[in-house]
Amino acid sequence: MSVSVLSPSRRLGGVSGILQVTSLLILLLLLIKAAQLYLHRQWLLKALQQFPCPPSHWLFGHIQEFQHDQELQRIQERVKTFPSACPYWIWGGKVRVQLYDPDYMKVILGRSDPKSHGSYKFLAPRIGYGLLLLNGQTWFQHRRMLTPAFHNDILKPYVGLMADSVRVMLDKWEELLGQDSPLEVFQHVSLMTLDTIMKSAFSHQGSIQVDRNSQSYIQAISDLNSLVFCCMRNAFHENDTIYSLTSAGRWTHRACQLAHQHTDQVIQLRKAQLQKEGELEKIKRKRHLDFLDILLLAKMPYTTMCIKEALRLYPPVPGIGRELSTPVTFPDGRSLPKGIMVLLSIYGLHHNPKVWPNLEVFDPSRFAPGSAQHSHAFLPFSGGSRNCIGKQFAMNQLKVARALTLLRFELLPDPTRIPIPMARLVLKSKNGIHLRLRRLPNPCEDKDQL
Repeated sequence: MSVSVLSPSRRLGGVSGILQVTSLLILLLLLIKAAQLYLHRQWLLKALQQFPCPPSHWLFGHIQEFQHDQELQRIQERVKTFPSACPYWIWGGKVRVQLYDPDYMKVILGRSDPKSHGSYKFLAPRIGYGLLLLNGQTWFQHRRMLTPAFHNDILKPYVGLMADSVRVMLDKWEELLGQDSPLEVFQHVSLMTLDTIMKSAFSHQGSIQVDRNSQSYIQAISDLNSLVFCCMRNAFHENDTIYSLTSAGRWTHRACQLAHQHTDQVIQLRKAQLQKEGELEKIKRKRHLDFLDILLLAKMPYTTMCIKEALRLYPPVPGIGRELSTPVTFPDGRSLPKGIMVLLSIYGLHHNPKVWPNLEVFDPSRFAPGSAQHSHAFLPFSGGSRNCIGKQFAMNQLKVARALTLLRFELLPDPTRIPIPMARLVLKSKNGIHLRLRRLPNPCEDKDQL
């Protein structure tokens, strides 16, 4: 019996052939993908021919223009140069059309386009699918269920809780007055806000403003704010597997774990409390207003004007995205096809010189009672059916915090560290918010003194 054995050269020849075929298939797939990207880019260029923009790189788009946290400055330049809207190329085959005209905003916010999946998908692992990310009938059901909880009559009793949280923060400031240096207030205000939400939403007892675990939670949320924003601007990070292998991906995973542990603990604790006999009756009995609450919620027109002007200059969320589900035609006759992603630049709208004369001047009289302005010129809480459900809660807290703070302190800016706004999911200052505090004589912040 004889046994045939392949020679080494023949085995190598077989392997080489397989590698050649594999290489050809990979090359063919790459060519097909390149052709698809080219055709898609040509479709986008044709669809956007009515909307001029600065020259862009065929592969990197306008990304290089927005390096070093210059996005807000670039938006202001575009608002002055390109009327109403301007395409922003993220990569060669990916573009968003930035809108900053009130008429354009009104058109989009009056429609039911879903939020752009490509951008908001990065938020899902961080915050889950709630009102912010849901679309369609499921969103409508959730919104209808939660809307009664944010009615003004329901929110009024929480003013006392807001005042308690503000006082804790101000007491901490009192202790720091001896340090002859400006105070960085962002962390303090963030903890005060979280404290208010915990007391209002979960009937949390005590104050979390002195809890170290709460400070780490705030830091995790701040980290996620920056990480998700940067992730949205990196094409390679759109792949979850690739992103998980990067240092930013691992950092995001740790921050998500910490944030989820905190919220899960809070929810479980509240569930346990609601099981106790009589807890619901206690909740019903506490819905009343005391004298301080009434004072803090009274006819405060100038305070409201100042708050609105601050929100115009520094909108909490710089922009929101939508993906057009049907073609749209704007009042000036220009149109966009289905499938285009639009970015409603609230920051650009609020810094549009055609809408707001002397836009860099802090002028509360813009919002004086009876002043005329476009219905969609001021959108700090978005607009239309998907506006922020908690906007009245936020306005109440702003009024309470401002009133109690100015009763106790005079706030002076630190001229050596003027805040530098930078775009993130939520607008923040690149160098913090540093203030000098001056104690006012005979403060009357307590309800007994009032």
